[in-house]
Amino acid sequence: MGAVVYETGGILVDNGWLRILGSGSPSLNRDLMGWNKDKQKGLLLVADDVLGGFFALNGGAFGQATLGKIYYLAPDNLEWEPLDRGYSDFLVFCFSGHLEKFYDGLRWKGWQAEVAQLNGTQGISCVPFLFTKEGKDLNKVSRKPVPIMELWGLHNDFRQQLGIH
Repeated sequence: MGAVVYETGGILVDNGWLRILGSGSPSLNRDLMGWNKDKQKGLLLVADDVLGGFFALNGGAFGQATLGKIYYLAPDNLEWEPLDRGYSDFLVFCFSGHLEKFYDGLRWKGWQAEVAQLNGTQGISCVPFLFTKEGKDLNKVSRKPVPIMELWGLHNDFRQQLGIH
């Protein structure tokens, strides 16, 4: 992780669909430490995707047994899902051609053109929301660019309202 932060401004993967945080740059103008300021204790957000899926390193929020492992806050169910891999293995996963399978069902026809229009502080808000029955077909939802911070807040607000822990 130190090498990513020290040597990169961040890494855009899969045409910018996935953003791994570094020290910040014009294309990804968020840095790892600044982005984590005032966020949830016991986890370190290390990456996110355009749909407001967030990848976090467990620093105790998910228990001691999985300390140092990556979790994914999935936008289609608002659950923190364990990925059973540490940070280095997560990077290997990101660059080994596994993302298409990982995001199966979360992409729509022409997603590349929409994602290319985003900057590093934006994501795509979908209405109906992806965690609803009506939001499952991404070819039929309304999509618009929004600040990624808005998606972080929205997903956490919904988690609280729905009693998801």
